[in-house]
This record gives sequence, C-alpha cells and structure tokens, in this order.
Amino acid sequence: MTQIGLEHYLIVAAVVFCTGLAVMMLKRNAVGILIGVELILNAANINFVAFGRYRVGGLDGQMAAAFVIVLAAAEAAVLLAIFLSFYSAHATIDVDKGAELKG
Repeated sequence: MTQIGLEHYLIVAAVVFCTGLAVMMLKRNAVGILIGVELILNAANINFVAFGRYRVGGLDGQMAAAFVIVLAAAEAAVLLAIFLSFYSAHATIDVDKGAELKG
C-alpha cells in the first residue's frame, strides 16, 4: 500500500486550480465565473493544508486555509450582490454585457 505524500496533494491542487482557471476563462455566466474563483481558492487551501501537514509544528497552513475560507465567503457575498444588481438592471448574467457599465 502506498503512502499519500506531498506530491499527491500538489497534483490534486494543480488539477483543481487548472479546472478553476479553465472555468473562469470559458464561462460567460457570472455564476460560472464565481465557481471558477472558488475552485482556485480551494486549490490554494489544499496547498496550505498539505504544506502545513508536512512541516513540523505546522498549524500555519490550517490557519491560512481558514482565513481563505472566510475571505472566499465574503467575496462570494459581495459578488452575488453585484450580480443580482446587474441582473435586475439587464435581465441577464452574461458578463460580456458588463462592458456597458464603464463610466
């Protein structure tokens, strides 16, 4: 039976990060872009916890992951408020229509 090492966590984080980046680049839907951002933040969390586990006395990674989770929740709340306001004004959540918002 093989041990799960740091490289396995890093590979999973890289896959999650690439998936989030692809979702952000390919989606025009605002909610899809928000999901892509959350995937990227979760990839960072995997890295924080993995490096924290393999470092002696490392609770730093878990603390950083908790901070990122709080930051992601705040970011999601702000973006959902912006998207709801945009939807009420334009009846769509296509981010390409956001070019009209330039001042």
